[in-house]
Amino acid sequence: MKVLVTGVTGQLGFDCVRELEQRGLEVRGVSSRDFSLTDPVGMREYMEAYRPDAVIHCAAYTAVDKAEDEPELCEAINAEGTRYLAELCRELACKMVYISTDYVFPGTGEDYYEPDDSKAPCNAYGRSKLHGEEAVLDLLEEYFIVRISWVFGINGKNFIRTMLKLAENHKELTVVDDQIGSPTYTYDLACLLADMVQSDKYGVYHATNEGVCSWAELAAETFRLAGKDVKVTPVPSSAYPTKAVRPKNSRMSKACLDKAGFKRLPQWQDAVKRYINELKEN
Repeated sequence: MKVLVTGVTGQLGFDCVRELEQRGLEVRGVSSRDFSLTDPVGMREYMEAYRPDAVIHCAAYTAVDKAEDEPELCEAINAEGTRYLAELCRELACKMVYISTDYVFPGTGEDYYEPDDSKAPCNAYGRSKLHGEEAVLDLLEEYFIVRISWVFGINGKNFIRTMLKLAENHKELTVVDDQIGSPTYTYDLACLLADMVQSDKYGVYHATNEGVCSWAELAAETFRLAGKDVKVTPVPSSAYPTKAVRPKNSRMSKACLDKAGFKRLPQWQDAVKRYINELKEN
């Protein structure tokens, strides 16, 4: 089986390539240096030359606040680029895994979102990712749409790395506590995606580490596990106004994984512990 992974320079793409290689699959990780998601001609040339059996599409425009200033570029990469790729997957009879986000939901209330719940993104980034989902649904039958949230991994910047960096010079930090969601360790997610891509259990899934927390709780647990003496003071989102609105509720039901026979990801606290150990080793 030949698998193409887009976004290899990012957190998830990096771990997907690493996991697939460890499983003995033929895998090729690509970045914007290989082809741009806004260049359908270059994308076609690459895909037709490599002819993968499956594509795990991790590449995306992810600068959430910047997307409010350049929504056209965000849409071109996340929606139109995904549509180009899905069209090629259809032509080449190739499975597609599209990585989406909790941001496709309105982010209100306290209930856990089910995969088919109503979509109402609250920012430009979320809208572009939803349009990417719609392109995959329109064009393909052999697809996996996998929604994730609060991502952290070894190959890139993330909230946990930022907190550990701040801990070097701060004994107290204020962190938002009215946004609730689930962290997603890309090492754990890559294992699940590798299982998915080798199956035919197509559909829409939610895949994050188990359990929910606020950003403040995630920060406090990070400092505890890392042995850092930093006090976390919870504050509302209004204390840190951002250009793009963030969802207050990013809880997503993972019952879809159970129904398909996929194993859920470990508890988020366990994931953070292992990630901190991975950071120390590297």
